[in-house]
Amino acid sequence: MTDTSVVEKPRSQWADVWAQFKTHKGAVAALTVFVLLILFVTVGPLIWTKDPTYINPNAAEMIRTRNKPPSWQFPLGTDQLGRDMLARMMKGGQVSIAVGLVAMVISILLGTLIGVLAGYFKRLDGPLMRLTDLFLALPLLPLLLVMVMLFRDPLARALGPEGGTFLLIVFAIGVTSWMQAARIVRGDVLALKEREFVLAARSIGTPSRRMILRHILPNVVSPIMVSATLGIASAIITESALSFLGLGFPPDFPTWGRLLFDGVDYIQQYPERVIWPGIAISLTVLSVNYIGDGLRDALDPRIRGR
Repeated sequence: MTDTSVVEKPRSQWADVWAQFKTHKGAVAALTVFVLLILFVTVGPLIWTKDPTYINPNAAEMIRTRNKPPSWQFPLGTDQLGRDMLARMMKGGQVSIAVGLVAMVISILLGTLIGVLAGYFKRLDGPLMRLTDLFLALPLLPLLLVMVMLFRDPLARALGPEGGTFLLIVFAIGVTSWMQAARIVRGDVLALKEREFVLAARSIGTPSRRMILRHILPNVVSPIMVSATLGIASAIITESALSFLGLGFPPDFPTWGRLLFDGVDYIQQYPERVIWPGIAISLTVLSVNYIGDGLRDALDPRIRGR
């Protein structure tokens, strides 16, 4: 008599993470909103092909089309120069989200490097943590303003107004927002150093570089991913604040923060000029925060599997 029982194939760790993530309704809704925003800024310009920087050279025609309310021709209206607001929202979203992603990568790389070194090597712990405390004590927004004012013009001359400003802003945000990730990673590394598998690997003479790459880093992926999602939201808010203060990208290079800055002077006559970019920034930040909340729960082995 043959055994007809079927042995169920064990699920991978990431399948368990996804199963737990799906139980967080807020995180799933936030992921849906974030994907829709990504599609809006990436696929949208392929459908709505109007130039976001186009200004009609005919003065009379430009005056006729400026400050238009929402219509079929201009679904979100036009600005004070007759530029299509829907096209500018799509272009602005591309820049704002790109700034958030690139600045997050820089901050996570720095934070992970410093956190692992401080947690694993005892002699580096004191100096690196004092450096972290120093950066935490700095007033970051005034520091960013000083960096932008000092380096924007030289980088703009070397790389062009858009490329130079983009590089400066993402680098400035990245190097001033790694501290929380470093502290979180350091705490996890300190705990991992005392685990049995790490002690066993050390007892057989495993070199430090291999120990970190093979045993430490794979076990701190969870806090790194959560910090990364929160870092995107922080970077988008910081870029929006810089653009709102007039120290971000050039006026003809739209971002959501720049659109807010341009719409402030017209907020009483045309409040939608401020509402649309404000809603976009708020939805992006809220969705990323909820995704981070869902990832935190899904990646926690004490919660996963309940």
